[in-house]
Amino acid sequence: MLIYRGTPAQSLSPVALTIGNFDGVHIGHRAMLARLTQAARERGLSPCVMTFEPHPREFFTPEQAPARLSNLREKLELFERFGVERVFILRFNKRFAQVSAENFISRILCEGLQARWVLVGDDFRFGAKRAGDFTMLQQAGKQYGFEVEAMDSVTVSGQRASSTVVREALTNGDLALAERYLGRHYSISGKVVHGESLGRKIGFPTANIQMKHNKPPLAGIFAVEVHGIGDKPLQGAASLGVRPTINDKGKATLEVFLFDFNGDLYNKHLHVEFLLKLRDEMKFPNLEMLTAQIAADVENAKKFFGERNG
Repeated sequence: MLIYRGTPAQSLSPVALTIGNFDGVHIGHRAMLARLTQAARERGLSPCVMTFEPHPREFFTPEQAPARLSNLREKLELFERFGVERVFILRFNKRFAQVSAENFISRILCEGLQARWVLVGDDFRFGAKRAGDFTMLQQAGKQYGFEVEAMDSVTVSGQRASSTVVREALTNGDLALAERYLGRHYSISGKVVHGESLGRKIGFPTANIQMKHNKPPLAGIFAVEVHGIGDKPLQGAASLGVRPTINDKGKATLEVFLFDFNGDLYNKHLHVEFLLKLRDEMKFPNLEMLTAQIAADVENAKKFFGERNG
């Protein structure tokens, strides 16, 4: 898969294109990618995605922007898994926000990408002040010679699949509901970095996963499976949150204790899947009580895996 920062002066070849933020790459997004690759194959085009970094809401209202479900690397990995051949990452800044809908079509879609088939969501808006919509795209398609198609919403039990409903499920600790909308376990990926080594001192050495964003959509103690170490996923218990017993800095941290594992994980890129929420974060009066609770959490996680595998 080829990855472009911005759009080239001219595309290598005509493309089939879909456009969006794709936060979380949930089942609605996956349906779009499946339709994209099908249409591209039928027309002899390259299936491509245009996405934005940062998320437009992070640019316009950073304090009110929702927690991200996936970082850029995670999105790119999922795009490749679902058959995308090229990704165009457009930097969303003041200059880009001022591009008119007409120029977005003529300069970016037509001149830059040679779009021949364009798929958008049923609520897609684009251009300065969100002036562009599906009707404008259709009219421009007749003028410039590209097809336009709108993707209907995908629903689960009557509820539209969206990043918002996934985020709400995760915030509420309902990992099973989030899984239904994602089509997979919710996960966070990152590099193992050095921490304070407190876990090692109290008998529970943890892998500290580097977080790209300081506002994860879930918090608490979880039973997890970790990919990236050997051929099979390893089981463990994870803490995701601000560690109120340890410090008061408020910075989110993901720490994973792997069962029956000894080895150096520093600088490895791990993929942590969240299977069950065991409890919320708690502040303990001392390390002894925290250590006792961690031991109980590990036993509860092992019990979950034992029942799941049994």
